[in-house]
Amino acid sequence: MAGAHVSRQVVLVFIGLQLALVLSSMDTTIVATALPSISHDLGGFSRVTWVITSYSLALVATMPLWGKVGDLHGRKRALLAAVVIFLAGSMACGIAQSMNQLLAARFVQGIGGGGIGTVAMAVVADIVPARQIGRWLGYQGMGFAVASVIGPVVGGLFVDHLSWRWAFYINVPFGVLGIALIASQLRIPYRRLPHALDWLGSLLLMIALACFVIVATLGGTEFSWRSGRAVGLVVAVLVVGAAFVWRERRASEPVLPLRLFDDAVIRVSTIVNLASGLVFYCGIFFVPLFMQEVHGVSPTSSGLVLTPLMFGAAFGTMISGRQVERSGRIRSWPIAGSALMAGGVGLLITLREHTPVPSAAFYVLVLGIGIGFVMQPSLLAAQNAARPADLGTTTSTALLFRMMGSTIGVPIFGGILNAGLPAGRHTAADFAHALPPVFVAALPVTLLSILAATRLPERPLRDTTHITEVLV
Repeated sequence: MAGAHVSRQVVLVFIGLQLALVLSSMDTTIVATALPSISHDLGGFSRVTWVITSYSLALVATMPLWGKVGDLHGRKRALLAAVVIFLAGSMACGIAQSMNQLLAARFVQGIGGGGIGTVAMAVVADIVPARQIGRWLGYQGMGFAVASVIGPVVGGLFVDHLSWRWAFYINVPFGVLGIALIASQLRIPYRRLPHALDWLGSLLLMIALACFVIVATLGGTEFSWRSGRAVGLVVAVLVVGAAFVWRERRASEPVLPLRLFDDAVIRVSTIVNLASGLVFYCGIFFVPLFMQEVHGVSPTSSGLVLTPLMFGAAFGTMISGRQVERSGRIRSWPIAGSALMAGGVGLLITLREHTPVPSAAFYVLVLGIGIGFVMQPSLLAAQNAARPADLGTTTSTALLFRMMGSTIGVPIFGGILNAGLPAGRHTAADFAHALPPVFVAALPVTLLSILAATRLPERPLRDTTHITEVLV
């Protein structure tokens, strides 16, 4: 095929992939804006946070499963199936008449979202050589930044002028366009393999995470840390977690192959991805909270304060991607990025009641650039180290640990915040006093990232794709 023709097809496929990815990434920010209206309409205020949690649990628990499905059945089929499930869940969310129906629909939507994130990132590695992938991930980072900024605004407009249900209906037209581009333009040959999907492993992982989230979220508030419920949940996390490890060591095709961690690159990349995810979601959730509770700005306006964080991450992704493409070297970027993350978190520790808004914006900009330097190069290192048969599983593993920053990090940091707040009425001064310890707790995570990144082996980047024939 002529090079120009191939490039055109790659661009069209990439656009289709980004439409799918933006849907899953922007979903949380749009829905978060609509939560008060949802709880008012459907009731169940005490469970409204599970509108977010049920989605993230399904997403995290199924990400490794989707990676294996893509490896075994072909990533094109897996990706199209994931988008269809996501859109079906979106429609079910939009027509839900009770909180129970909405939570069930959100779980279905999360299953599709897990497949979109995992399989789409693996497809990018399929169609673009490792040496060139940084540039494309930079474009993707810009898309994520824009989506994250407009998400709260779009959600607010829907709530104000239409209905919270449109926060879910809006996914359908964009999802259909993404399906059309992927179905018509993506050509990835594959060989059908015998398979045995690890459903039990995926279920055990989801149960362990759910128990952890419940105890981290409700412990110390809804029930005492010394209560039988808290102890039971902690025991469940340990027992089910141990059962998950036991299962993964014996499953014929484990959802999370432990042998992947025998490779030093994948092992280090996993640690760095977990650390960067923890810090990233710490900034996303708690900086807007600071702006709302201390500075008194609206939820939509506080979301806009995250603009420097998201564009910093996009800028960091683009710069590191370009330089990796030119030099063929990765190791220095996660190290520098981890150091910048530590600097950004250190600056956030200094937030006080009278800290100017521009100062807070600069702090999250530093944090965002560091995150951009870390996230995509570390993912690229893992993909570059993976065997072709393990590409989807390796990608899903790296993204799984990154997303666990939201699933486990936010409840932990939230517990630290709640512990610092006095009982009763919360004033701006109380929140200004209670928030810095959250970032103090995040600082050791950035130091761990620095230490791990220094141990990342430097390996030559491939100049060819994982498949012998990409587009035909």
